[in-house]
Amino acid sequence: MELDKLKFSIVLTIFCAMTVLCAVAYDPLDPNGSINIKWDILSWTPDGYVAVVSMNNFQMYRQIMSPGWTLGWTWAKKEVIWSMVGAQATDQGDCSNFKGNIPHCCKRNPTVIDLLHGVPKTQQYSDCCKGGVLASWGQDPTAAVSSFQLSVGLSGTSNTTVALPQNFFLLGPGPGYTCSAATIVSPSVFFSSDGQRKTQAMMTWTVTCSYSQMLVSKNPSCCVSLSSFYNSKITPCPSCSCGCQNNENTSCVMSNSRISSVVEASTSMLQCTSHMCPIRVHWHVKANYKEYWRVKITVTNFNYRKNFTQWTLVAQHPNLNNVTRVYSFLYKSFMLFNTINDTAMFYGNKNKNDMLLEAGQNGNVQSEILFGKDMSRYTLEHGWGFPSRIYFNGDECMMPPPDSYPFLPNSAPFSPTASSTPAIFLILILLALRCSLF
Repeated sequence: MELDKLKFSIVLTIFCAMTVLCAVAYDPLDPNGSINIKWDILSWTPDGYVAVVSMNNFQMYRQIMSPGWTLGWTWAKKEVIWSMVGAQATDQGDCSNFKGNIPHCCKRNPTVIDLLHGVPKTQQYSDCCKGGVLASWGQDPTAAVSSFQLSVGLSGTSNTTVALPQNFFLLGPGPGYTCSAATIVSPSVFFSSDGQRKTQAMMTWTVTCSYSQMLVSKNPSCCVSLSSFYNSKITPCPSCSCGCQNNENTSCVMSNSRISSVVEASTSMLQCTSHMCPIRVHWHVKANYKEYWRVKITVTNFNYRKNFTQWTLVAQHPNLNNVTRVYSFLYKSFMLFNTINDTAMFYGNKNKNDMLLEAGQNGNVQSEILFGKDMSRYTLEHGWGFPSRIYFNGDECMMPPPDSYPFLPNSAPFSPTASSTPAIFLILILLALRCSLF
């Protein structure tokens, strides 16, 4: 038995190490997810060009929340931004060499943000002015786009003399994204509103930005707890899932504290818990019927300072291919690799429960899910009724260890040493093959 545990520990350690090494910007549940930035030069000017920069969030379940995106780059020459519509540079820089007409930004490495709602129409551009908020593509494709126009000077004035910007970076709103170098592609094509005329950009280049949770924090940002109707045991989030209370870099507020008295004293407004996660997702197997079974999901916010707007929750479970009804959330199924239908995204109804409020009495959202049974696969043994993965806002949550799951009465708890070691070895082989391709 001790040897089996040792083998399992070694295999698990190797698996985790390989995951860290080769999954820097790869999400197995959204393998093609990225934010694509396209730069279209629409016309040439005496000393540069006018371009439209568009940003498309092709991530299925990872959005950019308030305070929104920040985009930056480094000019290849001594370019300046004469003017912008639909966005603004955060710092004008040193424009003392210019007389009369002063540029909008003279910095060699400008940083650009979206405009807020309600700006004058003369400052607006299509798909702009949302405070930098981008919905995920799976949630709302029409709200997953942002764009702005800028006039660039002291630049090349033809396809052969223009130098592409370098060192692109994207904050959404914090770190986590890594951007590629700009790549020249075929010029974009545009159609008139009546569809009768087609034009094309003078020049187009693109940048792809991919997300990695490991660049944000070494710890997860959420955790999962479990319970069931057939066992009185509640499996809590693992201790220190997102950090520990005694950590120098982690501070928290007791739930019975007067929040107003600690606002000035603490930069963190996280409620003190054993898991120290801002978000906890609770999965409760609620009922078992002849042809159906029911689950209740509760998402709780432990952050006293932060609301989560347009939140998303992704679950992976084999019975998600047969969802009969979702009661309070909206639901969208994902077909991974065109063959596997075990993943789904849940999110709130607009203006009803699409905002997860700050910690407190109203700091939770919940829904129930009714599954249809496939009797050839259905079982409540060995933790089958619980998800294999949970993501909140695109970040994977810490799951409890399998041997701690609530188990059926008169049955032994699930032991991972015998049943999952071959599977993990197979995953290691597949992971190694994928790593060799990149």
